[in-house]
Amino acid sequence: MPRAARQVYNGRTGIRLLLFLTVVLTSAATVASAADEPDLIFRRSTVFKLLSPNDKLATYGIDDPEVDGVACHFTVPERGGIKGWLGVAEEVSDISLSCSQIGPIHFKGKLGQGDDMFRQRRSLFFKKMQIVRGCDAKRNVLVYMVYSDKLIEGSPKNSTSSVPIMPWGADAGSVQKCGEFIQ
Repeated sequence: MPRAARQVYNGRTGIRLLLFLTVVLTSAATVASAADEPDLIFRRSTVFKLLSPNDKLATYGIDDPEVDGVACHFTVPERGGIKGWLGVAEEVSDISLSCSQIGPIHFKGKLGQGDDMFRQRRSLFFKKMQIVRGCDAKRNVLVYMVYSDKLIEGSPKNSTSSVPIMPWGADAGSVQKCGEFIQ
């Protein structure tokens, strides 16, 4: 095989190997973090792409891991196209959030004001979405805020949801006070 042909062949092999390793590592990271993933409720296409996946809005549900009886739903845009399909597109910061009481509220332990309840990567390296939890002790209300941040610059886009702690079912006589569980 001529030298120039070998260089082209080796270059293509190197690119194929790099692409293969990227897909394998991305798949392994997805499988490893699947237990921490929220439940997909539904997706809706927003921008049509002819030869690649469409841009979508996706709505997810997640239970608060430290507070029984609270669930949050959030909607995030998901980029389509080749970059979205490969998982390297930087997602935009527009995220909406709604949390509610779905049963009797029980705190599993002490919580910090503004602790992370959930976090998710929104770009390959630099951007993540976070849902944080706090307590308005005066009103006995759990407050959840979602925002995204970047390593270089932050994002002012955010959304807040409040969950008043109310009596529920057989526990109607006893309502826990969130202020007693904040450090």
